[in-house]
Amino acid sequence: MANERITENYVREKLRENGYYEADNGVVIEEQKSQIKRVQTLLKSASKAKTGKGGYPEFIITWESDPNFLIVVECKADTKYHESPDLDKPKDYAVDGVLHYARYLSKDFTILALAVSGTSEDYTKVSNYLIPCGSKDHKVLTNEDGIEVNDILSFEDYYRLASFDPQVERKRHSDLLAFAKDLHELIWTAAKISEEDKPLLVSGTLIALMNQPFLNSFQYYSPEDMPRKWLEAIKDELDKADIPKAKKDTMRQPYATVAGQPNLGKPDAKIAKKYPKGVLYEVIKEINDNVWPFISVYHNFDVVGHFYGEFLKYTAGDKKALGIVLTPRHVTELFCDIANITKKDTVIDICAGTGGFLISAMHRMLKTAMTEEERLDIKKNRLIGIENSPKMFALAASNMILRGDGKANLHQSSCFEPTLKRAITVPDPALGVKRPNIGLLNPPYAQSKSDAELHELYFVKEMLDLLEKGGTGVAIIPVSCVIMPNKVKHEILQKHTLKAVMSMPSELFYPVGTVTCIVVFEAHKPHKETNKKTWFGYWREDGYVKTKHMGRIDLNHEWQDIKSRWLEAYSNNEVHAGESVTAYVDADSEWIAEAYLETDYSKLTKKDFEEVVKDYALFKLTNDI
Repeated sequence: MANERITENYVREKLRENGYYEADNGVVIEEQKSQIKRVQTLLKSASKAKTGKGGYPEFIITWESDPNFLIVVECKADTKYHESPDLDKPKDYAVDGVLHYARYLSKDFTILALAVSGTSEDYTKVSNYLIPCGSKDHKVLTNEDGIEVNDILSFEDYYRLASFDPQVERKRHSDLLAFAKDLHELIWTAAKISEEDKPLLVSGTLIALMNQPFLNSFQYYSPEDMPRKWLEAIKDELDKADIPKAKKDTMRQPYATVAGQPNLGKPDAKIAKKYPKGVLYEVIKEINDNVWPFISVYHNFDVVGHFYGEFLKYTAGDKKALGIVLTPRHVTELFCDIANITKKDTVIDICAGTGGFLISAMHRMLKTAMTEEERLDIKKNRLIGIENSPKMFALAASNMILRGDGKANLHQSSCFEPTLKRAITVPDPALGVKRPNIGLLNPPYAQSKSDAELHELYFVKEMLDLLEKGGTGVAIIPVSCVIMPNKVKHEILQKHTLKAVMSMPSELFYPVGTVTCIVVFEAHKPHKETNKKTWFGYWREDGYVKTKHMGRIDLNHEWQDIKSRWLEAYSNNEVHAGESVTAYVDADSEWIAEAYLETDYSKLTKKDFEEVVKDYALFKLTNDI
């Protein structure tokens, strides 16, 4: 006779086989109950009989490292009660039941819903569903190839597969944004360290948490010892990294400066009551709980750059106080698409910042790698970064360490330094690194008109000069660089071809107010000799919108479709009225789409006309003109 207890025992055995019951793995399994207050609240009226009373699934599985992800399990003894046609009989069917509980819990959690029926392995049915936090809609869980999962997997496999759902990723990203704001508040009010040291505190803590002894014991250190232990853990991890000793010394110094901040050690009388274990302990604990689960899954994410950007929002003045404005992640990925990067390329960023372009390039290259040998080659030989600021260099190198590798060819130097330039353009064959054929660049904004040698276009020229013949250079620069006359425009076109220019959204770098464009060049082919038209794209609308608490985000999920349309038009040199155009240009021309685009009057409506007239009249009235 079918017995549900046998099915539950089967589930327990499968969980045991998959390591759920192993000690110190952080996984907690509860049966028919939960000690978690949020779960208790959400299930207090979740009776499957719809009596309004409470109800619990057979198993509730949680993970200490990400308390926002739950696995719930429902069992039925007979496979004929696995799933009803309309999924509306939660009391009688396993799938209906587990989805019933999942919908209650998904108000606060991302749920992996597991339905099991049958009493032996030969006659057991298993179904897995994903319900992202905030949603009531379930999705069949699939692997990376889109094949439905019909087995009980390890917790790590469930977590990994769930993480690639776009809704789950967006929710975790928004949680990370909220955490960044809270962390800034903590650092600002309690640690009182400088603006430029805040990102170092985050990256240093992430590196220290890679050190297993420190991870296991940081909660036991006294406030007085904590900064020293934190720095020792960073040193130990840097010593393990496959980078030259001189670079390690360069990286350590900024972290030593942070560790020396007095407010991170023993708390003073004002904050001792709130932070009895010290401020640095609070920072480490918060980052361990909220950031590590994220970066352990999303390997293409510039997490240090993310915190840098978030901290920038709370910086006073023109939002450039930290020195460099970082490129949004969707633009670093767009650059890789424009350059069509593969595992055969060698990529350079001469103003690496936190390494955002290099991380996106590495992630894209690794996608095309088939063997471990190719993956090692990418990490060791095919990524080159240059960063002049010691603090930014430390951030870039730590970011690459967190991403797994790719830091072997990071240089702390000026990109104009002759010895380094020669080493890149004439590489030593014995080292395995080739001359780069792809350049990606967001140069620092010119600080003074009098310092012409640091004009953004000189960085573009420098990048192109470093590339091999026929290489592709992509840069994002202020629009003023391409519309104003400048001798460096002549110097660039004497040696390189301007292939394309794309006008970017005016608020792309929000909260920094700089209007930019993307320029694409073919290296070491003089523009005049190629005698080709340049393609201009009007890429002002990327679908991102400003929000009150999260900044500029892809709120309506339009970006992927917009990007596909942009790239198709660019790749095929398509001309569309009001969107793209081709034109012969020279160094004296304006390199901007708006100078050559034809207006598409076919889309103009009477309402558009009336709106413009109203706006104009209002402008005249309010300005008393």
